Amino acid sequence: MAKDPIEIKIDNKAVNERLLELAKRGENLRPLMKNIAGIFASSTEENFKEEGRPDKWTELADITKEKRRKKNKWPGQILQVEGQLAASVNTQYDNDSAVIGSNKDYAAIHQLGGLAGKNKKVEIPARPYLQLTDDDFDEILDATEKFLK
Repeated sequence: MAKDPIEIKIDNKAVNERLLELAKRGENLRPLMKNIAGIFASSTEENFKEEGRPDKWTELADITKEKRRKKNKWPGQILQVEGQLAASVNTQYDNDSAVIGSNKDYAAIHQLGGLAGKNKKVEIPARPYLQLTDDDFDEILDATEKFLK
């Protein structure tokens, strides 16, 4: 192995100008992050509408359907008895990040699944509503490429 590193210097005006242009664009990523947050929001709305993507959410338990039926809330959509969870989902973005989430106490149990109820005896299956599909990732990559052009 050589002791001295090999250095390659790019001495091409067009390449240097393009690299400088990309660096300047990288100083203000806020418009890109806003766009990505919008993709997050659209994807989440579609997840609620489709009741899971790409895989459908686990069906409601028969006892849950019966309780909802007695309250005239069934048939209906999974995770949308009153629509509060879907309505609570919000995005935030700044120059360096885009984030989506919910401030509802019960949001995580529906996203991740787990035990709930008195004495934690009720098992809630994961129904990931904050989930991106391969198409969503492609859309984010396309948006990034367009931003950098």
